[in-house]
Amino acid sequence: MRGTRFKPEHIIAILREAKAGVKLSELSRKHGVSEATIYNWKAKYGDMTVSEARRLKQLERRTVN
Repeated sequence: MRGTRFKPEHIIAILREAKAGVKLSELSRKHGVSEATIYNWKAKYGDMTVSEARRLKQLERRTVN
């Protein structure tokens, strides 16, 4: 399975930029991802904090193993 380029901390920082009013087209260009990826991140991470995202990642790893 391919790993991700972005850690949850980085994803949450990008989503905070979007929430602050930066256009998605600018964000996607700046970070090298598609707008669809940012929408998917919004659906998955929403208004999570960094600690909540880490906890989610740990739980996901446990269910896979």
